Amino acid sequence: MDYGKYKFMEAKREHAARAKQKNIVVKEVKFRPKTDDHDFDFKVKHILRFLEDEDKVKVVVMFRGREVVHRDIGYRIIEEVIQRVGDKAIVEKGAGIDGRDMHAILAPRIVEVAKPKKPKPATAPAPAPKAPTPAPESQTP
Repeated sequence: MDYGKYKFMEAKREHAARAKQKNIVVKEVKFRPKTDDHDFDFKVKHILRFLEDEDKVKVVVMFRGREVVHRDIGYRIIEEVIQRVGDKAIVEKGAGIDGRDMHAILAPRIVEVAKPKKPKPATAPAPAPKAPTPAPESQTP
């Protein structure tokens, strides 16, 4: 085989593989322990929109100063977010603390739409072939 032809075919395979892959995008939504109800609802709507676009979402609760002592508030915020988007998301990584931030990662719940199978038309069994009937003999005078 010609080396040039081999390189060309290899490049075509790589191009086809790149065309089929999907880049994973991680969107980040930040909360604070003192985030008000309306702001919380607004951010949850953003999370739902990101999940519908099939992007992953990183939920972050940022602590400032002595707020870090009240980690339970951060856990409650993350649990509330997970509860509100539970039907649209899968928890990929639960709540964990990293320095002064607490975060969790949510992935979209992909629902496979099963194509309904077309029912095969009910075919009745073919009638048995009839035996040929003999032609009536004509009477000759």
